[in-house]
Parts: sequence; structure tokens; C-alpha cells
Amino acid sequence: MSKTDQFTPNSLYPAKTKRTITLAFIAVIGFYLISSITTESFIINFFLKLSNITDLVGRFFPPDWGYVTYVWPKLFETIHMAIISTTIAVIISVPFCLLAAHNITTNKWLYNFMRMVLNIIRTIPDIILAVVFVGLFGIGVFSGIIALIIFAVGILVKLMSEIIEAIDMNPSEAIRASGGNTIQTIWYAVVPQILPQFISFSLYVFEINIRASVVLGLVGAGGIGQLINKEINFLNYPAVSTIVLIIFAVVVVIDWISGKLREGIV
Repeated sequence: MSKTDQFTPNSLYPAKTKRTITLAFIAVIGFYLISSITTESFIINFFLKLSNITDLVGRFFPPDWGYVTYVWPKLFETIHMAIISTTIAVIISVPFCLLAAHNITTNKWLYNFMRMVLNIIRTIPDIILAVVFVGLFGIGVFSGIIALIIFAVGILVKLMSEIIEAIDMNPSEAIRASGGNTIQTIWYAVVPQILPQFISFSLYVFEINIRASVVLGLVGAGGIGQLINKEINFLNYPAVSTIVLIIFAVVVVIDWISGKLREGIV
């Protein structure tokens, strides 16, 4: 190997690229320091308050396993909320996905209107939706289901509209050229191309709804989160620990099952 062929660290990047990386690194550090000073939040505070964290964690153990009998009804309620909201969101999302795809919806006014509505929906956090619907319909499962439906529609339509926009349009053009109407074009040319991804994303949204329904319960939207909120208010930390461990186990199992189903579909 000649001397010119030998590897040197300086040969990895040109000088201009190294300067750009260095400036970007300095900018990130600078923004971090400015943000920390502005918010008076520094990473060292975590280590200074470590004793408080260990004290709080100590209150959660050992879990109160005798509390398990109270957890199951609310846990099943949470799962039912996720199933209902995901099912309805999937049905609602079908026409919206098509209307939000520019290669299917040729009317620019309708397309832009749908995009605007979906952008508004996605900017509202699920917990804010839950607070609004709890105020409208009262504390309970119904408020949580409505909030989860709207939240899930925003996610599913965004994902699927991008999939639809990336499909091969040749089959659609062939069906139209042979006299097929819009419904036939969608059914025979669009659906076969997007169906596996649609089922996969629907399972993914179901996973998200399971987690979200737990959080929504903290503001009175039903489910096991409502039980957590009650026990936290009573300072019953061993019971809270039991609930959290059960939720963790259930979410892991659901994630595993959903992952296997997605692997078999896609």
C-alpha cells in the first residue's frame, strides 16, 4: 500500500463538511444552554433531586397484589374503549383517506379543505379532546371513546393518505380507459395496493389507543386511568404500583401480538 493510499482520519470528510458539523454542534449546545437558562431547568437538577425520586419509588413497593380484583373491570373497560374507538375510526377514515390524497381527489378545493381539517385535528392533543368531551358529555367512557375516535382518525388518515399518494396509478388509468367508474377504480386498482398497509396501520392505531385511553382516564374519560387517578389522590401508592405493572404487562402482550399480525400481513 502506497503512502497516499493509507487511511487518515482527515480523509473521511472534507474541511467544509467538518466546519458545518462543528457549527451545527455548537448551535445545538447554544440552543440547549439558552433554553435551560430561560426555563431554569438543568440536567443536574435530576441528580440533585435523586433522593426525592428514590423516596417516591420506595412508596410504590411492594405492590398491593390484593388490589388486582379491582383492576380487571377497569382494565377490560380500557380495552373495550380502544376496540370501539379504533373500529369506528377505521370506518370513518376510509373516505377521508381518499379525499386527502391528491392523486384520487382531483378537486383542489376539496383536497385543501380536507388537509386543513386534518391538520387542525392533529394539532389538538388527545387529552385536550378528552377534557372538552368530559365537559360536554360528563365523566365516563363515552367521552373517552369520542376523544379517541377523533385522535385516531387524525393519525390514520395522515398515514394512509400518504400511502395512497405513492401507489402505482397505471391500474387506475387502465380501468378508467376501459370505462370503469370511480367506485370500480378505487375497489380494483387502489384497494389491493393499500390493504396490507391499511390493516397494519389500523393495528398500530389500536396500540396507540390502548396507551392513550389510560392517560385519558386521568381527566375522567373512563378506563383504568380513572382508577389510577383515584388511588393517587388517596396516596395509595402500592395500589397504583399494582395497576401500573398490570398495564405494562398487558401493553407488552398487545404489542407483541400486534407486531406478529403486522409481520404476517405486510
